[in-house]
Formats: sequence, structure tokens, C-alpha cells
Amino acid sequence: MLPYGRQSIDQSDVEAVVAALGSDWLTTGPRVGQFEADIEAVVGAPCAVVTNGSTALHAAYAAARVGAGDEVITTPMTFVATASGASMLGAAVVFADVEQDTANIDPAAVEALVTERTKAITTVDYAGHPAEYDALRTIADRAGAVLIADAAHAIGSSYRGRPVGTLADLTTLSFFPTKNLTTAEGGAVVSTRPDLLQRVRDFRTVGSIRDESRLRHPDEGGWYYEVHEFGLNYRLPDVLCALGSSQLRRLAEFKTRRKHLTARYDDLLADVPGLRLPTQRDGVEPMRHLYPVRILDGRRREVYDRLRAAGIGVQVNYIPVYWHPVYRDLGYRRGMCPVAEAFYAEELSLPLFVDLGDDDQDRVVEALLDILKN
Repeated sequence: MLPYGRQSIDQSDVEAVVAALGSDWLTTGPRVGQFEADIEAVVGAPCAVVTNGSTALHAAYAAARVGAGDEVITTPMTFVATASGASMLGAAVVFADVEQDTANIDPAAVEALVTERTKAITTVDYAGHPAEYDALRTIADRAGAVLIADAAHAIGSSYRGRPVGTLADLTTLSFFPTKNLTTAEGGAVVSTRPDLLQRVRDFRTVGSIRDESRLRHPDEGGWYYEVHEFGLNYRLPDVLCALGSSQLRRLAEFKTRRKHLTARYDDLLADVPGLRLPTQRDGVEPMRHLYPVRILDGRRREVYDRLRAAGIGVQVNYIPVYWHPVYRDLGYRRGMCPVAEAFYAEELSLPLFVDLGDDDQDRVVEALLDILKN
């Protein structure tokens, strides 16, 4: 089965991991700080690495002090963790509809949903295409809300000349194997605000504080630490950070290859009846994590089943979050975000990953065209 996405591991990655395994550190050691510095060099803001993209979101919401009585506005066209991290802290999630062309959250829909209880606005850079950050920033500032970017798809992307990571108060990243780079499991929270980043760092280490300048009782001894607020163990091990730093050195290569494959899909599938291709707005330079097409005329399920039967691992990204029973049981109902639901009914992600060969991509295109013609 040709997968829709997979990691790219070369000998330099293997050597980095082996070196880490032979060192004195497996959990929190020098490679954690190095990986964080390497990420900062790419995204333009300091970060704290965590165990995965879902814990990154949970930590970001905790840092923003999201809790009971608060509302968090976000998109339904995402993986459930974008919403569930806020729900688990007691906030009410409010879903805003998406834009027709990008499937990113619609700033106009967000603005219509803002109330005095809005604590955070969380966008998603769907498929690696950055959202409309300038408009969202204006809305968040007017509401006194924290702007959070779920950029699980988008490390390496930029918006109006600014890298993803500098566009929101808090930005979360994912390093799952299908993403733009991998640490096997892993994620990070990037922040342009030192106060928020410090809260993330505290939260990921079970709330423990060892910095003498912050201790309430600093004279207890060298063993002493304090917990001022509850947190969780979301630390990313040294050995995985070694892989992450190695992968970051290949990020430009990864972006070039993904750009090449995206352009080939654009050319090979242009003007095909029954098919709508993803768009790219002016001022946006995406590093595409997904290549999401729309299968028209009610044929998405048929095309999905036939491509999978042919050994081509297409995927659907995503089921609208509020369709899941955990949200249905809280009173959310279908029909809330009609644009997102219409997008879901047609979306199909074609294989896109760094090691996808042109010949395999041709096979995907030929199979898709054959199905759409019959």
C-alpha cells in the first residue's frame, strides 16, 4: 500500500539517534536545548519541546490560563486535539466556519462569535497553508484574547514574509511521522511572549520550578524545588530531540521536494472534470503537509474505496470535530458550520511525502483519472 504520508529517515538521522543512545542522557539532557535552539532558528521565536502535538495544544491552553467559564473559538476542520485540549481544561469550545478555498478558519465567522468570555482564538494552518493571521490578530487584540496557532501542518511555511511561529502569541507544532519533519512522537510550543513560554516550560515538567530567583524558599538546599501550579510530564526525551535536530537540517530539502510534488499534482490534475484542486493565496508560501483535493458530484466515498483497493493510501482530513460523539454528547449538532461540512464531504488527501517518487505520483494520478472517467 502506497501511504498518504510517511517519514524520511537517512543515515545522518540514524547516526544522530545512535550517538544520543550512547551518551549519558536519554531523557532531559543537552539535546533538548539544542533542538529548541534549532527550532527557534527556523521559526523565529523561542520554544519548549513536548511529547507530541496534542500535548503542545494542552500546554498552550494551560499557559493561556484557559479554564471553566472561558470560551475558545476554533475551527472544526482539524484533528480533535485542537479543541479537546481546551475542553479538558473546562472551557467551552465555539466552532467557527471555514473559508471556501483554503478550509482555514474564516475571520468573519470568528468575529461574529466573539463574546466577553472569549479567552483564546485558535486557528489551524490546514494542509500547511497559513491562515489569515493579520485579520485574526486584529480580532484577538480587540477581544483581549490570546491568539493560538495550531501549526501542526505548517513548520517551514510563511505568511507575508513572516515564518509560522512568529504570527501568534502561541504556536504549536507536531513532529509525528507524517508531518513535515519527525521525532517519531514529538511536538513543540513556540511563543513570541516570554511569560507564556515560561508557563509552558513549567507545565511540561509537572509544574516543578528550580530557578532560585523564582523560589519562595530559596535557601533550602541544592535539592530543593517547588510546584506553584499543577502540570504534567510532557518532556520530550533527548534521544528524540537528537532525531529532530538532524531532521531540521534537512528541512530545506524536504520543502523543495514537497514543492516539486505539489507543482506536479497541480499540472497533472489541472482542469479535470469532477475535481477541485487546493488553492494558494498571494503572500503565502506553504510547505504543504497534505495535498487535499475535492471530489465533486458525491463521488468521494467511491473514489476513496477504489483508490485504496488499488493500493493507494488516500486519506480524509478531517471529520468535523463536533461530529465526534464526545462533542455530540455535549450538545453540539451537525449543521453548525456548513462550509466545513461541505468541504469534509468532498475532501480527499492524495499521497504526499518527501520520498514519494515521480513514478509513484504518476501512478496515483493515472488511477484517479481512470476512476473519475468511469
